[in-house]
Amino acid sequence: MRARHAIAAIAGLGLILASPALSQAQALTAKQSDVIAAYDRALGDFKSILAERRGQIEAKQPLPNLPGQALYLARVAVISTYKDLTDAMPSRIGKPNKFEIPPAYFDAEIEPLVDEYARLFEIMEAPPAGAQASATPFKDVVDLAAAIARAKGLAPIHADAAGRISLGLFFAETNGKQNVRNGRSNTYMGSLQTDPSEDRNGRRKWEAIKATIAAADPELNARDDKEEARARGTDHRFNHWTNVRDGLMNAHAELFAEIPAIVKTLPDPIDQMKLFELIQIIPTPTRSALKSGDLLGYRVSNPTIMKHLRNNSVFAFGQADRARSSASFRDILGAMWLFKRKFEKAMAKYAEIKPR
Repeated sequence: MRARHAIAAIAGLGLILASPALSQAQALTAKQSDVIAAYDRALGDFKSILAERRGQIEAKQPLPNLPGQALYLARVAVISTYKDLTDAMPSRIGKPNKFEIPPAYFDAEIEPLVDEYARLFEIMEAPPAGAQASATPFKDVVDLAAAIARAKGLAPIHADAAGRISLGLFFAETNGKQNVRNGRSNTYMGSLQTDPSEDRNGRRKWEAIKATIAAADPELNARDDKEEARARGTDHRFNHWTNVRDGLMNAHAELFAEIPAIVKTLPDPIDQMKLFELIQIIPTPTRSALKSGDLLGYRVSNPTIMKHLRNNSVFAFGQADRARSSASFRDILGAMWLFKRKFEKAMAKYAEIKPR
């Protein structure tokens, strides 16, 4: 009899213990259940494609064309569905993470998965055989940018800013790795990730100012002659010096003259780097914003421009962000949080190169 009572008591306790969890499950709305399920699926897909690529690489199997694209889309889905989840359930926003992603977009518990993501991209984007590396890749970027800025008439303080900003571009494009390929594109390659036409255009523009640079900086000009000779007959994008030089000349150097005004409007060096990265992503609206007299208030609403921003991790994550039909440049700079850590690395490297 006592045994029967004991069993009944344990069963009753089990019901008592289970009831809060049961109530919690019942309290979830349909939307909350849906966003939890969507995040779980996205996370499972991310783990699966990471494991698949790792297995292919370790087995030395042929990789698909654009092997990084599926990884990239899976990572976007994880961040997007987590943002949808925390929008629906703010209590799920967790602790800060080492990538400095806003916690509403990223669960710090999955940091190891993103570390593996980065390791796989490093393997897939390794420089091709015969790539011409530099022993001083970071200094090259700073020296070239500063020399170009001086040739365009900038004062030393603003030529220094051009060097610092350009180092930020190097980190934004390749995380500071020289001569890399591109796991998501067969078109953009090298230290500043240019396509062949951009590289040729930059080379032509360099030739137009080379005499001015030679007169002002014979040592840098001699280095340039040496690298040109070394790169002759090869893809100039896989010589670090020539790709950085031509990449800067193609699009960014023409805006170096705007640096004094940019520094005044955007005193934060990281914001300056973000703006020049936008020259890479949405060049025409960025030039228009600079000419408008109201850089931060200038709005873009063209669907194609918004798509280019999303394809470069701006307003790309979660239904609320992706629903935006327009944005000011103040909004855009604020949404470039995925670049922040890269620019901080560039700032630290610049401090090593240019000690105060």
